[in-house]
Amino acid sequence: MTSPHPTPSGDKLILQGIHLHLTEAMKAMITAKAEKLLRHEPNIVRIRIDVEPHHNAGLRTFEAKGHIEIGGPDRHVSVTSDDAYQAVDELIDKLDRQLRKRSTEYSSRRATDDIRSHPEQG
Repeated sequence: MTSPHPTPSGDKLILQGIHLHLTEAMKAMITAKAEKLLRHEPNIVRIRIDVEPHHNAGLRTFEAKGHIEIGGPDRHVSVTSDDAYQAVDELIDKLDRQLRKRSTEYSSRRATDDIRSHPEQG
């Protein structure tokens, strides 16, 4: 296992290659795509992205795992693909969908009627 790589976005983004060396191009691509998540949700404490190769029956696949620490329940996502870049791209898309869903759920709860404003029923 390799140590986490520092990124320009500071302590909020942790990139890690497990049994895999992350190239500068891959780090730059992951950082650029993860910035989208930080723009959508500024309350994110930390995003951790791990990329790990797997060898199954002669086939090489890559698994990208994402973990977002945020107020409330943390978000965990895992994606497997034949290409490491595609796995990371799909991972960021899934994380983005989860954050949008979370935001929609919170806003819909706030937008519902207050029970105190309804007349009493006897």
